[in-house]
Amino acid sequence: MTNQTTTKPLFEPFTSDKLNLPNRTVMAPMTRGFSPGNVPNEEVAAYYRRRAENEVGLIITEGTGIDHPASVSGASIPVFHGEKALNGWANVVKEVHEAGGKIAPQLWHVGMTRSKGDLPNEEAQPVGPSGLSLDGEKVNEPLSTEEVEALVDSYATAAADAKRLGFDAIEIHGAHGYLIDQFFWENTNKRKDRYGGDFVQRTQFAVEIVEACRREVGEDFPIIFRFSQWKMNDFQAKLVHTADELERFLQPLVEAGVDIFHCSTRRFWEPEFEGSDLNLAGWTKKLSGKPVISVGSVGLDGVFTDFSGAEATNLDGLMDKLDRDEFDLIAIGRSLLMDPEWVKKVQDGRSDDLLAFNKEALQKLY
Repeated sequence: MTNQTTTKPLFEPFTSDKLNLPNRTVMAPMTRGFSPGNVPNEEVAAYYRRRAENEVGLIITEGTGIDHPASVSGASIPVFHGEKALNGWANVVKEVHEAGGKIAPQLWHVGMTRSKGDLPNEEAQPVGPSGLSLDGEKVNEPLSTEEVEALVDSYATAAADAKRLGFDAIEIHGAHGYLIDQFFWENTNKRKDRYGGDFVQRTQFAVEIVEACRREVGEDFPIIFRFSQWKMNDFQAKLVHTADELERFLQPLVEAGVDIFHCSTRRFWEPEFEGSDLNLAGWTKKLSGKPVISVGSVGLDGVFTDFSGAEATNLDGLMDKLDRDEFDLIAIGRSLLMDPEWVKKVQDGRSDDLLAFNKEALQKLY
């Protein structure tokens, strides 16, 4: 296991123009489904507080649904609209801040990954750019231009609420085959209006969301944007195939006002393009000039999309990449889901106390 002296890069302060953190650790957003009636309760607040008490630099919440009837898929997934849910989130912020932490909500819409008849709104149809499932099958009609514009407004309203409630930043979920990513991906976006076209033109929905959120939160409030190549149904999927394409994809998002990119990969150590050791976050930082968060099976020997279990493993490769400034921050998922003290244990050199991950952890808020 990694000894204490080699973890120094993980515990350097992070300083940017809009966000300062005590170290480089981020709690990755992880859907938990412990919010009855779509409202985060005291147990959820205590769950996040425990991570703040144990030195996590930035907590990104589980995905939380914007104000649209089909934004989430399940009666216990939290939403980010309505008095009850927003009061619940205000309590989460209070608990995290009392413990000295910082927190951002992940604003989410699942798009066409939702099944017809799903709770909480059984009558709501899944929506997407072209009405196509991730496998390209027609499920319903494409969103109208007006409906897309209304969705942009819903993201902006959520951003305004996040700032009003005292959150330290927002993260917009544009990854993994959910709504925004369905606009990015050619398999699911066949539109002929301004929201369709080539891979650069397909960023338009995300661009308008970022711009609308920026108008609501002002210039000084951090906007994090999460994206990925892979989708829930296709781990080999690619939005872009070369560094040049990635640069062209990122540019409209940078210009729209993204402050930090959260670059989702399944294994943080894997190179993104041939001929370079840089991962997706490393390339994104190099090409965009923005700070980046990397993620993917940190501290575990099993890939995070396989929830069968994984053993704790050393952090040497992570420290090397942080030491070289390949990326700025590292998001930790399952290791933190299982063990709220993970960051503190690593900082204190207590590697023998790190817990292995098992799938039973998904049934409980540790």
